Amino acid sequence: MRQPSVIARRVAAASVSLVLAAGAAACGPEDNDAKGAGGDSTPHRGGTLTVLNANPQQDFDPARLYTSGGGNVPSLVFRTLTTRNREDGAAGTKVVPDLATDTGRPDKDATVWTYTLKKGLKYEDGTPITSADIKYGIERSFAPELSGGAPYLRDWLVGAADYQGPYKDDKGLDAIETPDERTIVFHLNKPEGEFPYLATQTQFAPVPKAKDTGTKYEEHPVSSGPYKVVRNENDGERLILERNPHWSAATDAERKAYPDKVDVRSGLDSSVINQRLSASQGADAAAVTTDTNLGPAELAKVSGDRDLASRVGTGHFGYTNYIAFNPRIKPFDDVKVRQAISYAIDRSSVVNAAGGSALAEPATTFLPNQKSFGYTPYDHFPAGEAGDPAKAKELLKEAGHPDGLTVTLTHSNARDFETSPEIATAVQDALKKAGITVKLQGLEENDYSDKIHDVKSEPGFFLAHWGADWPSGGPFLAPIFDGRQIVEDGANFNTGLLNDKSVNTEIDAINKLTDLDQAAKRWGALDRRIGEKALTVPLFHPVYKRLYGKDVKNIVISDWTGVLDVSQVAVK
Repeated sequence: MRQPSVIARRVAAASVSLVLAAGAAACGPEDNDAKGAGGDSTPHRGGTLTVLNANPQQDFDPARLYTSGGGNVPSLVFRTLTTRNREDGAAGTKVVPDLATDTGRPDKDATVWTYTLKKGLKYEDGTPITSADIKYGIERSFAPELSGGAPYLRDWLVGAADYQGPYKDDKGLDAIETPDERTIVFHLNKPEGEFPYLATQTQFAPVPKAKDTGTKYEEHPVSSGPYKVVRNENDGERLILERNPHWSAATDAERKAYPDKVDVRSGLDSSVINQRLSASQGADAAAVTTDTNLGPAELAKVSGDRDLASRVGTGHFGYTNYIAFNPRIKPFDDVKVRQAISYAIDRSSVVNAAGGSALAEPATTFLPNQKSFGYTPYDHFPAGEAGDPAKAKELLKEAGHPDGLTVTLTHSNARDFETSPEIATAVQDALKKAGITVKLQGLEENDYSDKIHDVKSEPGFFLAHWGADWPSGGPFLAPIFDGRQIVEDGANFNTGLLNDKSVNTEIDAINKLTDLDQAAKRWGALDRRIGEKALTVPLFHPVYKRLYGKDVKNIVISDWTGVLDVSQVAVK
């Protein structure tokens, strides 16, 4: 899922589908049985699940969706070669088979991956799902008119860099072979041990060529999952899903599909969503949200009500909020200045600005504090919870600033408790104690995003955040610290403009590993090593607190998404 401006725009919002924007070891709901509320916690088949969201489920086409693990609502309709394990906490960070019989079989150097489809797979109309359908579904994701999905395939597949999709080039991609109806083989440009994670993206959902209607496909995509789309109003503002009669639980170990119907209503104000979930009247008693958190004030109110507190799901998603430095701009070209700021930060005040310890956990590592990412504890600039202004002043003096200095901090004006004025002010107050005067430059969200992601306009000192496309160190560290991913003309995410050959080489070496546990250890070690360069100041990892209706049961919240999994809930 990527930096919120890219992936978390969906991961976070669609929560992921890539949280506060789109959406960490996680646990189930706080102070209640993780499997459900109410007298009878046994899940039953039947009823209607209502989903109350702020953000519409736009572009409901597997080619255009940018999801993590197949997404939340999208995964009810689109099955993929692999998917996320639908379990609570850390167990939910594992990748497991979905349409395929396993998570993929690599050749010795992980440049060729082979999958075999399960027997008996069918679409909503009863026709069989074939490997050719998956190949076609991937190929159409390259069409310019269907852009928006994860970008990896264009880089990873042999000969795919300039491919324009089947509408312009019906020869297709030679890098994807389908020797028979149940076999599909992928040829990659370089070793990619994490290909099974990528195969969870909706671009790997099958699309029957005969039913493809191009940009109109989103209105009625052909279902391979337990539900089919019967209504799509205003580009995903209202989605109604009903059972796919040809879906078989015998071929799908992950989705429970308890409700008979799923009614997704979007475009709602976040306060209205939480009020409706709190009241749990009528259909709202069987309602959830996949994109709306409890804010600090709402959480305080909920915490004082035993019934409401029993209906709060707590989750963690791989996501880090941090300060970014541009070392091409003075005084941030001096590592001692960057170190001084690292020492001066008061993480307790930043956490309070983010909503308090219930909604944010202090961070000293860039990687999220989860095993699947390779989390390795370190604190290169130990200053306690409240910062060490004396050490910061000492470093500033060594850097030639005995009387302190004045800098400008760029942030967003969006009230997201992440890169917003509250966090910027907390940073400003902490640095003042170290003799650093911070002027705040607040920008509207689009201007902020444009400015920080353009090498030509990137400020020297700004607030940023990053979310993971999947729970691993790869999509977390590589976009931010791989020098070959610096984009001089376009959207750039390597905020520190680091281009260290040894770092690039280690990224390549880890990518070759198909043993993901070993890869995680290497990612953690690399994070620790990069942290010494003081190119970022990790601030906090968010915690997600979301209400659900009183009749919702079988609550599953994995560390992959950090939010309630709609494929698992029961409402009757």
